[in-house]
Amino acid sequence: MSALSAPTTHSRLADVFESCKQQQRSALVSYLTAGDPDFNTSKELLLALAEQSDILEIGMPFSDPMADGPVIQAASERALAAGTHIADVFKLTASVRAAHPDLAIVLMGYANVPYAIGFDDFAARAKEAGADAVLIVDIPPEEGHICDTALKTHGLDRILLLSPTSTDERIQLACDYASGFIYYVSLTGITGADMGDMQSIHQKVDHIKSICGELPVCVGFGVKTPAQAAQVASFADGVVVGSHFVSHITDARNKADIRAALSASASSMRKAVGV
Repeated sequence: MSALSAPTTHSRLADVFESCKQQQRSALVSYLTAGDPDFNTSKELLLALAEQSDILEIGMPFSDPMADGPVIQAASERALAAGTHIADVFKLTASVRAAHPDLAIVLMGYANVPYAIGFDDFAARAKEAGADAVLIVDIPPEEGHICDTALKTHGLDRILLLSPTSTDERIQLACDYASGFIYYVSLTGITGADMGDMQSIHQKVDHIKSICGELPVCVGFGVKTPAQAAQVASFADGVVVGSHFVSHITDARNKADIRAALSASASSMRKAVGV
């Protein structure tokens, strides 16, 4: 691991993975877009999902989420239409942190958002709000010089992505610069697409672990059912569920129905990962 990748403060992510390891289970990593469908409803939904999760990924809405499929694209559109700004993302993060002191929180998004306010300002505000890590999809390891120092200075882990097409050289590079965990994208496509062959995913995760050593590996993109979550949990350190949870947020449902559906879905996924 590179010197830049190591956070300077206590890591909740490390505690989460250690706790899960002791319990002989995988971590449930859950995702929702901040501000979807509006600030107050988003707050309720994030708090509800946090109750069932080990790690909460809070998406920073962006107009052109290139790695995301139609479900999360629609979530960003709803959030932006409701007037969600980065300040609202920090407020929502702080609300979740106040209610869940031990939960690990990852802010996920695209480079335009932190670039617009400055990476140091972004990192300082993210840390103050209670975030533990940042996943910026479109900043690869070799371009990390624009954000690594700011994230390290403010004690934030930097999550990096790997995919089925990642070479050993790319895997080593990501492992050198990542901290917190490696996010393995289980398919060559966008969020919400169908998962590939589970045996191939298992083999790739094992291979990444052989290179990355103790750095946890979480698997996401395409996990839609408890059965899939259980399969992934049998070999990965964490199971990431995003589009499946976001899909419960539709214009056709009222707030109470959305929360009930989300809570039930999260409970099923939590049981599937071995809780």
